[in-house]
Amino acid sequence: MNIEVTKTMNSRIDKVDFNNLQFGEDFSDHMFTVFYSDGKWGTPKIVPYGKIEIEPSLCTLHYGQAVFEGLKAFRTANGKINLFRPDKYHQRFIRSNERLCIPPISYELFNSGIKELVLLDQAWVPDKQGCSLYIRPFVFAADNFLGVRVAYTYNFMIITSPVGAYYPEGLNPVKLITSGEYVRAVKGGLGAVKTPANYAASLLPGEEAKKQGFTQVLWLDGVENKYIEEVGTMNIMFVIDGKLITPPLEGSILPGVTRDSVISLANHWGIPIEQRPITIDEVFAEAKKDRLQEVFGTGTAAVISPVGWIQHEGEMITIHNGEIGPWSQKFYDEITGMQYGEKPNLFGWCHVL
Repeated sequence: MNIEVTKTMNSRIDKVDFNNLQFGEDFSDHMFTVFYSDGKWGTPKIVPYGKIEIEPSLCTLHYGQAVFEGLKAFRTANGKINLFRPDKYHQRFIRSNERLCIPPISYELFNSGIKELVLLDQAWVPDKQGCSLYIRPFVFAADNFLGVRVAYTYNFMIITSPVGAYYPEGLNPVKLITSGEYVRAVKGGLGAVKTPANYAASLLPGEEAKKQGFTQVLWLDGVENKYIEEVGTMNIMFVIDGKLITPPLEGSILPGVTRDSVISLANHWGIPIEQRPITIDEVFAEAKKDRLQEVFGTGTAAVISPVGWIQHEGEMITIHNGEIGPWSQKFYDEITGMQYGEKPNLFGWCHVL
């Protein structure tokens, strides 16, 4: 694909402390952009990272017609760069675009934009274990109007950011509290797509949880308020009596790529796995019977995040003595081992640049 490239004259890389990377606070030298109008995508460009000009009447600011994705590039031990499952992220991107009435973006455009941008800014890919280059493709409606309708023009962009661990706890267990009176999503809504509105609903409950000393909210369903759905930024899995159990994808849960990776590995290893509804009462009952062995979250940002404590209606349970369990560690080691080129690329998930 022909991409017009304008390189920056002033790299900012020397201003970044690669030994103390936060998540999503530093941004690489360049960004990818392509504009949609008259029914087609125009000429893709890579330009220096910087401000973009918009009008106050930009419809996305008022009506939220936008979609984003998040994937990572990893520096391997031999210095090469791995992209992890870009095809799977693109599939979810397309589904999200369809739900928000945004024109489809081909895999060629999506993947070529990522590859060319990462290669141009490859010096920004950290070489420290546990760090990576976070890649953020996003698309938003670009019309200027007030009124609820589908836009006619769009801007698809990609930016990148060298990152460390998503949670301050790192791989140490996090502490969750159930959603209480709040509802994140219902079937038929936006819970299964990666759009800003999906996350805006979680902000207030998330802030209230943090004030009480919790890391994130464990969301229950929006109808009966008893079935577990997901955590604010990751899917959730339970190890009960030797079985891996995770809520099913039924329209209100984001279909996580790391979730899919864990399920694929579990099937490959012969681990019993069930994708089925699971209530918070069942989890607490199994904990009291000492059958709840582990709980962990799965997501691009954290990969695997062990859960050490869950509070529901004032009652707290402790999982695996508040320590990371063997299954959490095994999945983390396998996935990150592939990403950093230390383990075999069993499923062809890693695309070498």
